[in-house]
Amino acid sequence: MSDRTNDRKIEHIRAIEQDPLTDRQGHWFDRIRLTHRALPECSLETVDPTVELFGKRLSFPLLISSMTGGDHQLIQRINANLAEAAERCQVALAVGSQRVMFSQPGARASFALRERAPTTVLIGNVGAVQLNYGFGVEQCREAIDCLGADALYLHLNPLQEAVQPEGDTDFRGLADKLAELVAVLPKPLLLKEVGCGLAPEDIALGYAAGVRYFDLAGSGGTSWSRIEYHRGDGSDLGLKFQDWGVPTPLALQRAEPWIGRATLIASGGLRDGIDMAKSVILGASLCGLAAPFLAPARESADAVVAAIEQLRREFTTAMFLLGMPDIASMHNNRALIVEER
Repeated sequence: MSDRTNDRKIEHIRAIEQDPLTDRQGHWFDRIRLTHRALPECSLETVDPTVELFGKRLSFPLLISSMTGGDHQLIQRINANLAEAAERCQVALAVGSQRVMFSQPGARASFALRERAPTTVLIGNVGAVQLNYGFGVEQCREAIDCLGADALYLHLNPLQEAVQPEGDTDFRGLADKLAELVAVLPKPLLLKEVGCGLAPEDIALGYAAGVRYFDLAGSGGTSWSRIEYHRGDGSDLGLKFQDWGVPTPLALQRAEPWIGRATLIASGGLRDGIDMAKSVILGASLCGLAAPFLAPARESADAVVAAIEQLRREFTTAMFLLGMPDIASMHNNRALIVEER
């Protein structure tokens, strides 16, 4: 693995900073209108938004989704602030791809976050396609151990790899390799797309391999295809595919048969606590957001905490206005949807 893996992390952040259209602003959740209860028959003060994940209690179903990691002072500051805020607010945090720490030893510091977040859920991250490029059980164990992770993402990004100049595009036989990892790793595996959505067929393959956690990560938010366009060789391929994929609400609807058998995570294009509430109503057990935390994480842990607390207030208020006293009453309760445009 070349040192370009480390450079790419900073290039991704610069692309997001310089091009606001990397956020595709799909607003797909705006097409869903929820009921309103004028007599909610519950008290806002007693609404309980807490959930359990990997045996730990989270204050509400928020996952700070994977962003970055690498051997750079800015990246280390971002991850440290995210981890400290996740601990203070008791929400989950997933790190960016840990592939870089195997080519750049200095990158390990950006993933050694357990001291900053001693009790909350931390999720490691390795590209699934790397299982066809030299990664195996040893590297996955090392990624888990470095973070002190409660679980490990294997992210699926065929579009991003296809438009990268240096992309790895051999996705053959990965389902069998997933089954091998599930059998031997000490922590749960999660399958995650990065912004195009998991299809029911993808979930079926992962489930057959023993995976029970799926981050659908649909389109409508950050476009990694457009980000890679800025790093490209002059081709407009990344622009052509910048809106490729299935929007997150539709991905959740298509995944409905798996609710109860697997844990679904909604990410991709969620903007606020209301979108989180809609995701839970559509069957998600956890909601992932990344872009809203990038600028605060560059500033301070306090700024990230403020962003999290705003989301929590929005989410809890939505529960109250729906007359839902707890997550169990709201989860997969599609009767709360009065219109889908």
